[in-house]
Amino acid sequence: MSSRERILGRVRRALADVPKDDRPYEQAVVRDYLREHGDRDVAQSVDLLAENLADYRAVVHRCEAPELPSVIGRLLAERGARTVVVPPGLDEAWLGATDAERIPDRAGSTPYELDRVDSVVTGCAVAIAETGTIVLDGGPDQGRRRITLVPDHHICVVRVPEQVVSAVPQALERLDAARPLTWISGPSATSDIELDRVEGVHGPRTLEVVLVSWTGSQSPKTAPWPA
Repeated sequence: MSSRERILGRVRRALADVPKDDRPYEQAVVRDYLREHGDRDVAQSVDLLAENLADYRAVVHRCEAPELPSVIGRLLAERGARTVVVPPGLDEAWLGATDAERIPDRAGSTPYELDRVDSVVTGCAVAIAETGTIVLDGGPDQGRRRITLVPDHHICVVRVPEQVVSAVPQALERLDAARPLTWISGPSATSDIELDRVEGVHGPRTLEVVLVSWTGSQSPKTAPWPA
């Protein structure tokens, strides 16, 4: 018997005494809590997002859509990046101002190969102002989860205002729980018993977030989600 079969067997036994007419989970749990704290407009939510991202030690940049390629090119150049992982649906124009070698997001890439890559550039699914959190869901411009966990430098583009929400409940409404969700609040870090902070343990040591002002007519080109 596999570990999977054992776990599913325990779940079935735990649910054996649940009446068949029991209310579904989404109806049984009361959800009358606050959807957001305070009354902010879009601009204030974006400002709060930037503030909380910076508080988590992410590096925040702001620009207009036409400036995005030059901003990304500058950030890669300042990092000295010679290679960059590229999700399959990332708009090629975003990397139009860099000569860094593009490394495609391949299913067969090993952690050792990804560890040798200098940077990764992705979009995101949603950004949460109150918590300073970026959420990735493996979409076309984000790629597989591992490409944002192994390379040491992650540039994440957030389209403003369409991808910014005020609070977690609003973000959950936009996300598909069946997707591989990655919630990022600042660079990866941990502390030992003496509270010495070490960054880059579980993911990138450096997270740079570009808040780019976007309009519907500027929607990026996309490709199918990776398998």
